[in-house]
Amino acid sequence: MSKRSPGGSRKRLPIIGWREWVTLPELGIDAVKAKVDTGARSSALHAFDVEVLEWEGLSIVRFKVHPLQRDSRRTVALKAELFDERQVRNPGGRLELRPVIQTAVELMGQRWPIELTLTNRDAMGFRMLLGRRAVRGKFAIDPGRSFLGGGAERADASSVI
Repeated sequence: MSKRSPGGSRKRLPIIGWREWVTLPELGIDAVKAKVDTGARSSALHAFDVEVLEWEGLSIVRFKVHPLQRDSRRTVALKAELFDERQVRNPGGRLELRPVIQTAVELMGQRWPIELTLTNRDAMGFRMLLGRRAVRGKFAIDPGRSFLGGGAERADASSVI
């Protein structure tokens, strides 16, 4: 797939699979397995014990994550500036109000800001969902392939979720 560049020529987009290892450097997360879901408008990160509070004039959201998929024994506490709160349809079709943070994501050598809603994804197969707003204009998606940005070595990272 290609995209027109400002000069009118076509730029070839890098191809990613339906699941990829990504990094969230501003949150100190070296690797998280994300499902790339073009059916979802927004991106979401697994979080629990989510608390919005005021601190030195800023709205802050404190939250916890389980670093390893299917393992709730280890917990990491994080905080970020609250960017917004939005109504989002959950997988069951119900609207829920979710806090939104803005943070950087890294994939295939690219780093860019994305908006992440925080929600409990314990029952879901992936700790993170990378929605179409996050990947639009940056990547083409091959739904039949996985981990085109690398993966096996990421599983050994110190802060994998």
